[in-house]
Amino acid sequence: MAAQFGRRVVKGAATTAVAALAVAALSASQAPGVTDTPQGRQSADSQPSPDANADGSATGNSPYYTDLPPLNSPTPSPSAGGGTPGATGDAAAGIPATVLDAYKKAETSLGQSKPGCKLPWQLLAAIGKVESGQARGGKVDANGTATPAILGPVLDGNGFARITDTDGGAYDGDTTHDRAVGPMQFIPSTWAWAGRDGNDDGKKDPNNIYDAALAAGHYLCRFDWDLSDRADLRRAILSYNNSTEYLNTVLSWLEYYRKGTHEVPDGTGTLPSSRSDGGNGSSSSPTPTSPRTTTPSGRPQGGGSTSPSPTPPSDTPTPPPTTTPPASSKPTPTETVDHLEDAGTAKLTATAGDTFGERIATRAETKAGKTVGKVRIRFTIIGDTDAAFTGGESVATVVTNSAGVATAPALKAGEKTGGFTVRATVVGRAVSGLDYAATVTARQADALARTTDTALTCVPGGEFADQVEVKATYKGAAADRVAATATLIKAADDATENDKGPYFKDADGKTVRTLAGLKTGANGLLKLPKLYADDTAGTYLLRITTTGGATLTVELKVAAAS
Repeated sequence: MAAQFGRRVVKGAATTAVAALAVAALSASQAPGVTDTPQGRQSADSQPSPDANADGSATGNSPYYTDLPPLNSPTPSPSAGGGTPGATGDAAAGIPATVLDAYKKAETSLGQSKPGCKLPWQLLAAIGKVESGQARGGKVDANGTATPAILGPVLDGNGFARITDTDGGAYDGDTTHDRAVGPMQFIPSTWAWAGRDGNDDGKKDPNNIYDAALAAGHYLCRFDWDLSDRADLRRAILSYNNSTEYLNTVLSWLEYYRKGTHEVPDGTGTLPSSRSDGGNGSSSSPTPTSPRTTTPSGRPQGGGSTSPSPTPPSDTPTPPPTTTPPASSKPTPTETVDHLEDAGTAKLTATAGDTFGERIATRAETKAGKTVGKVRIRFTIIGDTDAAFTGGESVATVVTNSAGVATAPALKAGEKTGGFTVRATVVGRAVSGLDYAATVTARQADALARTTDTALTCVPGGEFADQVEVKATYKGAAADRVAATATLIKAADDATENDKGPYFKDADGKTVRTLAGLKTGANGLLKLPKLYADDTAGTYLLRITTTGGATLTVELKVAAAS
């Protein structure tokens, strides 16, 4: 059933494409370190290196489906709603209904949570095409979960990257090594921070297309990238797989899908046939040793071949077969880490809404105190806080540099004040984590001033014509979203709430003389509700205070009209 998308109608284009592939294949076959395996031939630059996977990239430059879209534009479906199952049109433009729905829901969600990213669902479709052939042509159940589960090979270092278990087998069923999981091919350690619940069932399942599509969307939208900008779009795609050929393949499908798509029934989508490693991913039979390849990151490519679900139907789960590396295998950098040390992080304090001036830096060391590079350090925000790393994520994974240091992304304070913790841990290694205490202080103002000097007067039993408006500043700059309280007090030296004179009204029209929970708005402005006067004439005081100690006392006069 696999469509030969790589073939071209135009002879010149076909000849060029074939020649390029032939040169690439020849170069790969002659490169040192290349071996033939049952999983297919890998080029030298795609050979996995020990512990090479870094959660900073989604694929670690893995092999991928190279099938290109047809040269002609797709024929739009006659349905105004984007197509109906079985609608006519180019086969290549058909996307399984549930998979298409997942992409569009992810676009809608990201449009609300990260509007500046401008994620198009067609980008998810393009990546889903080259990663798994749209979940093996849409072989998903009614909830969007791949059936059977899509599992990559055991990442035990034999022909693939060596990644020791990071999830206790929760996602991949393997408690010794990791395996890539799901239609968007996340290894467990990446899913731990990138995973999302896209279908609101209370779970984050990498085998569910709704969850996986939303996770991929968030991954592409990190670092505040604007995907409507060509440069940011290229950066995002290259962060998924740092390969120019991969970039061009994804861009080709992106432009093709933008010209028109239509739904096809689940399970009937066309399957890719060619991969960058020379393998054939068109098979859909679930075999544990199917021809799926990985990258230096340990992420396998493609979804044409799968492994059985990690949870067998029997009461006693049977772990998938694993291959133990030779005893003489050199320890990976991760396996040499004994402990983590702080790398000079200063005190972490920021005002609500501001970016912390200090970034967390952690150093990985051996038992002898030698620094270890190329180790994945995961930074996790813990506690009741809405602080987040750049891009809005609560977890970030960074690879240590040659000095063994991993520096976390910039940390931005949310609106919740108080303390929280950022914990640094080694991905794939059971060593004690390192905790960093962080504190978010409330927004504050150090000065208040009225925006006008109009006298505030009223007749007994009447209402004040003007509302009190003030501007809050901090160190001369406008202080927005600063908490404030307004109280009608008895005297300048007695801040007790007055029991007579001017007053405000609550939502039910009842008299109140203290307004708490106020906040300054844009440009530090705060406009109080309308004031009313009782029948007692006299001069009264309204005191406004803010977080940070700013205070302003306003005079109010209630007198009969002259």
